[in-house]
Amino acid sequence: MTIRQLPDTLINQIAAGEVIERPASVVKELVENALDAGARRIDIDLEEGGVRLIRIRDDGKGIEPDELPLAISRHATSKIASLDDLEGVATLGFRGEALPSIASVSRFALTSRRDGSERAATLEVDGGRVGEITPKPHPQGTTVEVRDLFFNVPARRKFLKAERTELGHIEEWLRQLALARPDVELRVSHNGRPSRRWKGEGDLLSEVRLHEALGEEFARNVLRVEHSGAGLRLHGWIAQPAYNRASADQQYLYVNGRAVRDRSIAHAIKQAYADVLFHGRQPAYVLFLELDPRRVDVNVHPAKHEVRFRDARLIHDFVYRTLHEALAETRAGIVAGVAGTPANDIAATTSGYGGYGAATPSYRYLDGASQAPLPMQVADARAGYAALYGEGNSTAMAVPPFPPSMQSLALPRSEDATLPPLGYAIAQLHGIYILAESAEGLIVVDMHAAHERIGYEKLKTAHDGEGLRTQPLLVPATLAVSEREADVAEREAQTLADLGFEVTRSGPQSLALRAVPALLAHGDVEALLRDVLADLREHGESRRVGAARDELLATMACHGAVRANRRLTLPEMNALLREMEITERSGQCNHGRPTWARFTLPDIDRWFLRGR
Repeated sequence: MTIRQLPDTLINQIAAGEVIERPASVVKELVENALDAGARRIDIDLEEGGVRLIRIRDDGKGIEPDELPLAISRHATSKIASLDDLEGVATLGFRGEALPSIASVSRFALTSRRDGSERAATLEVDGGRVGEITPKPHPQGTTVEVRDLFFNVPARRKFLKAERTELGHIEEWLRQLALARPDVELRVSHNGRPSRRWKGEGDLLSEVRLHEALGEEFARNVLRVEHSGAGLRLHGWIAQPAYNRASADQQYLYVNGRAVRDRSIAHAIKQAYADVLFHGRQPAYVLFLELDPRRVDVNVHPAKHEVRFRDARLIHDFVYRTLHEALAETRAGIVAGVAGTPANDIAATTSGYGGYGAATPSYRYLDGASQAPLPMQVADARAGYAALYGEGNSTAMAVPPFPPSMQSLALPRSEDATLPPLGYAIAQLHGIYILAESAEGLIVVDMHAAHERIGYEKLKTAHDGEGLRTQPLLVPATLAVSEREADVAEREAQTLADLGFEVTRSGPQSLALRAVPALLAHGDVEALLRDVLADLREHGESRRVGAARDELLATMACHGAVRANRRLTLPEMNALLREMEITERSGQCNHGRPTWARFTLPDIDRWFLRGR
């Protein structure tokens, strides 16, 4: 076949196929251009879900009349001028392809007035055919009109969904933007009727924007995260494990202000929640990762949905450890909520962790006291609990219902506001639940679930203290693997040793397994090793061994926990409450179910219509 040069219109339509998937893609590109131009108010007018009309009007810096033809030319942009600019790009757009691509598949008009300019001008493009520049009245800023999207590409238009569906995609992207840019006012209308207004009066992580975007229920159940280290900063909100979703519809990740999808970070977040989330459920979060723009490549996807990190393994570990530490503070008695909400300010903030500094989580109890000191009796109980385990084979450890030092732990009731977070026990209900009086009302505790978590955390602490022991195999096992897996095993030999595996490469596609983690020696260690290799290849990190160990310890803790229908004395119930208050992740059992609930006096008053 003869090689020929493609016409510009066809080139732009091909580019549009990569960039413009649906009306939401057009809105994204045009609104991002407005933000890059410094807009503080953006009006978005839509008709028929954006298929018939998308009009974006902003109050940004504007474009000079003689630059309008350049604006709709491919690879023409004011945002980068050199390779250095591209490697450190800080703007949302930079390719210079959005406007010409959109103009090639629509009836397009661009009108703009430059900041300080005396006149405005407009330029129309019909399916790629460029008209003449003409004067037109217009305030400072830019208006882009996109009519009859894909009118000249009928095959693409057939793939568009119903009006309500396409509008839903636009609204979801605007919600995503609104979370990241609360300083910008967004006004949306559909079919001539105002449909949504996002006020541009908030700061990043503001309570108002969080309520507007994700609702009151999400805002009531979040932990605020703020951590910096190694040139990285992670901040935002993560939902309490008890607030979870059937799908990933409330997961928002931003890298340097850009909304992205990243498999490595998503994996790190999933791992952080692994020990507290109910099976099959999804966490909810709004997280902002900031780093030097030169450490992240944003030029890996035509629509800029994905990024590539220079230090992917470091970032994975940073995100995982930050969230893991924050979730560890989900102790029973602590109530999450947006900063500033009375009695709900948890602000679970870590200022360091691991190799990046000492972790200093802070939070507030229900009584409002920040990091209230524990009673001496509780400290004694904790020490007694730890001493009960002692030395020896940790796999044989039992989880006693209550250690001796807790048997006589009776704390007096009090009527003032200095009650502990979970208050003092007053009764047991059906041998299953503990009822306690707190400063705010009534606390109900599932005693088996709570004791199960306490025992589980004690077992983990004991194992972590003695280190991961290995067990040599009498006869080395030979594993047939792919050449890529063998390469990973050879490269990550020390990492595998740290996880309890002694592995050597015995051939191009074979491994010799000589030792395995002692605690897991009776399981399918070969399958576990293959899973670990897969994680190391894809994410540069694996918690498979830890997860398998935790699953075994969780089973042990479950069998050792106090059972339903066991009658407890008030001292025993109070002892359990105090242990819950000092145990990490005690807000959920080992399976992710909640261990406690609270009912405030106003809640109870409403049950009986008091004060009405």
